[in-house]
Amino acid sequence: MKTGKLLLTLKLEKTMKSGFNIIWSDEAKNNLLCIIDYFETNWTEKGLRNFFEKFEKTLQLISQNPQIFRLTNKRKNVRKCVFSKQTSIYYKFENNKFI
Repeated sequence: MKTGKLLLTLKLEKTMKSGFNIIWSDEAKNNLLCIIDYFETNWTEKGLRNFFEKFEKTLQLISQNPQIFRLTNKRKNVRKCVFSKQTSIYYKFENNKFI
């Protein structure tokens, strides 16, 4: 397993500090693994570490305040976090849990 995938696995399983637990769908995990594969091929180790640090901070922010990002117009109750120019995080939070 490459470094990025190993780090990803550890981070996805980690419970967010003082926030709601984020449960990842299989599709979301697979999409993220594809993104990591691309980054591992095209980015430096430092760039990959920076990505993970920012990613973890963003997930922490979402878990602590799920309504921080705006609702999308296309899907009911789905929120969109623009993570970077190329990447957005979509999530759904209902009944005190992420879907």
